[in-house]
Amino acid sequence: MAVLALATPAGAYEAITVKDGGTVSGVVKFAGAPPTLSPIPVNKNRDVCGDQKPSEALVVAPNRGVRDPVIMIEGVARGKRATGDVIVDNRNCVFVGHVTAVAPGDRVRVRNQDSILHNTHGYLGQPTVFNLALPNKDQMIDITKRLNKPGVVRVLCDAHPHMFAWMLVHDSPYVAVTDASGAFRIGDVPPGTYKVTMWHAGFRPKGNDKDGRPLYDEPRSVTKELTIAPKGTATVEYELR
Repeated sequence: MAVLALATPAGAYEAITVKDGGTVSGVVKFAGAPPTLSPIPVNKNRDVCGDQKPSEALVVAPNRGVRDPVIMIEGVARGKRATGDVIVDNRNCVFVGHVTAVAPGDRVRVRNQDSILHNTHGYLGQPTVFNLALPNKDQMIDITKRLNKPGVVRVLCDAHPHMFAWMLVHDSPYVAVTDASGAFRIGDVPPGTYKVTMWHAGFRPKGNDKDGRPLYDEPRSVTKELTIAPKGTATVEYELR
């Protein structure tokens, strides 16, 4: 399994056996009344994709928990070994998952589960990280080696402007995406005091780009400092507003 290289060799993450590791757990909740986002029109392959898709820029559960913020523990240079197997699916003409997080040592793949062409295109800022045509149903391509820098990758389908997703490449395995209820858990954390950041891609509509893709406002992030005791659990709650 290939390892995601970091930006500089001096910052390379080292996998070790973590003794007396602790846990960070918590929830991200929406403060106030969440906005109602308009569905996104489909302009191609409507016989397969349908006429429109719901926006996944903000998904709030009945308990106000927010799906898909990313939680990152910052500054962990030595810790647990990553064992993740991340797949970004083109399924029913949307990306599943809408937000994914990957780390050094994770295996990362892109798959097409539809019977039409999808072209999965990832950008780290302006530069292209991967640009993959997947014309065949059940086709899958490994992109692990292409994710060689930490950062936020915007994922688009060049064939279908309504499709978009996010992939956050972290510099350690201490990263998680919240579930449908807004909850997360990160285990085997070396004891210590850390900055723990919540990141969300942004959700207030800002029109469309030149190709008709929906645009939303800037990402939001909130950082808190937590101390993880040996074999202890630190809990934290974030608000998105």
